[in-house]
Amino acid sequence: MPGVIRTRVGYAGGTTKFPSYRNLGNHTEALEIDYDPVVISFRQLLDIFWGSHIPTARSWSSQYKAAVFYHNEEQKKLALESIEKETEKRKAAILTEILPFRGFYLAEDYHQKYRLRQDMEFFGEFEHIYPSMRNFISSTAVARMNGYLGGYGKLDDLRLEVDSYGLSEKAKKRLIGIVSGTNANGATCPL
Repeated sequence: MPGVIRTRVGYAGGTTKFPSYRNLGNHTEALEIDYDPVVISFRQLLDIFWGSHIPTARSWSSQYKAAVFYHNEEQKKLALESIEKETEKRKAAILTEILPFRGFYLAEDYHQKYRLRQDMEFFGEFEHIYPSMRNFISSTAVARMNGYLGGYGKLDDLRLEVDSYGLSEKAKKRLIGIVSGTNANGATCPL
């Protein structure tokens, strides 16, 4: 989506030093988003967040709890206002937590860019462009591609930026087909 520069998954909110998937301690699995506030605001990101999970559901462990980690007082204020709005809208208690950001630990490589990793053709092209996992994870093009494959983003935005991804013509055509709801040969998706 426009304004999102990169995304990374990892662990946040706990006190365990250097957590891992097998030794998470009291951390929560989290998504870190680098964004351009001129293009997309923190409030807009919050709106997307509220639409992407069920804030009235209790998580069964701290590993999977829903939380917003704020970096400053303005973000805290906006997050608390958004909880009030969601409580009013849903007429139920919101169990999502608003917590201060205390650090973020990057998850293992195999957890990064889940949707993209499910498509070996696309993954292979980006692996060729970004042979270093650090560059792969930090790539804006990879973050956007992962988002589009996850169902986020608009076709018009994709058409404007897809040439900057470095993909083959075949892969670009296929991605546009997926996002538009048609396969690469132009047939309508039966689902």
